[in-house]
Amino acid sequence: MASRKTLLILGGGVAGVVAATRLRQRLPREHRVVLVERAAEFVFQSAFLRLMTGQRTRAAISRPLAHLEQRSIEVIRGEVEAIDPARRAARVNGRELSGDYLVLALGAELAPDTVPGLVEAGIDLYTADGAARLSGARRDFRAGRIVVLVCGTPFKCPAAPYEAAMLLDADFRRRGLRDAVAIDLYTPEPGPMPSAGPEVSKQVRQMIEAKGIGYHPEHALAGVDASLQQLRFANGATAAFDLLAYVPPHRAPRCAREAGLCGAGGWVEVDRATLATRFPGVYAIGDATGIALANGKPLPKAAVFAQAEAETVARNIADLIAGRPAANRFDGHGACFLEIGDGRAGFGSGNFYAEPAPAVTMKPPGRLMHWAKAAYEKYWLYKWL
Repeated sequence: MASRKTLLILGGGVAGVVAATRLRQRLPREHRVVLVERAAEFVFQSAFLRLMTGQRTRAAISRPLAHLEQRSIEVIRGEVEAIDPARRAARVNGRELSGDYLVLALGAELAPDTVPGLVEAGIDLYTADGAARLSGARRDFRAGRIVVLVCGTPFKCPAAPYEAAMLLDADFRRRGLRDAVAIDLYTPEPGPMPSAGPEVSKQVRQMIEAKGIGYHPEHALAGVDASLQQLRFANGATAAFDLLAYVPPHRAPRCAREAGLCGAGGWVEVDRATLATRFPGVYAIGDATGIALANGKPLPKAAVFAQAEAETVARNIADLIAGRPAANRFDGHGACFLEIGDGRAGFGSGNFYAEPAPAVTMKPPGRLMHWAKAAYEKYWLYKWL
């Protein structure tokens, strides 16, 4: 019998919840599974767009993380202030916690404050509070220009700004206001969802432009003037807005950066198959990681990959504790829905680790995929929390 081990998971998002649950399922009860998260609730980000459109309430997409304690997972609520990867330790609310294995699942840090004027000028699409605010702003908006803005790359949920623009289009058409409302999307990307390859990117762009949404790629944000309600871009262009919905800049968590876990790209470096860092017994999963693909693009920061990475790491740690080889590998396969409005959604899937480029295809939008996405969101919360 293996000696008693402590598994320390930092972060209670998709990656952390799945890793903690799978470790608890695979390990005897004498081993401790400890999850650290600053928030009391898990809020399912994949459903934020339904919050924006008024199809969901926050209560419907949230669950208390304390539910995990019913599965013999220790939940510690607190801020991860520092990480010592060499000792597999973290300081949480001034208290040191350590483990025999450490799993970093803290996600990407949203940094809207790094762009002066952004917070004052617009609404953050990537928080539950922001999605709820945008729902109210959408209902009250009658005429003018809406801008959906991607402030920088990479960003998580790479389909979300495109879905947001198309869902807003559908909402205003349904209410008979579309002729009075212009919708534009600005992004520094060369095309939508470039990591999925040129064909998928082309298809998504066609969906956007077919709805009369102005699409403006290769527009890197240079500044925001909240008083004038104007955006400035590095290419010299400007854009005025009456309502601004933005995807904020993303970065690796401060504690990961300060711990020396991040590489030149600014994200936590891992082995792309095992998610191991350069520190023995320390793994990183989910949006905090940076994994390069064969086409030079990063692996998208998406829940489907976070979950698959968590499954891989949990299996390998459990095998190591049991004295078996850690032979499980994350293979880069993933899929996502793409809501386009009017009760229809597309579905992209494939192997992002394929050589010489990701092998990803997109199924045409239909009602079945729309209902499948809605059902999946409910099922996920039911299964894991």
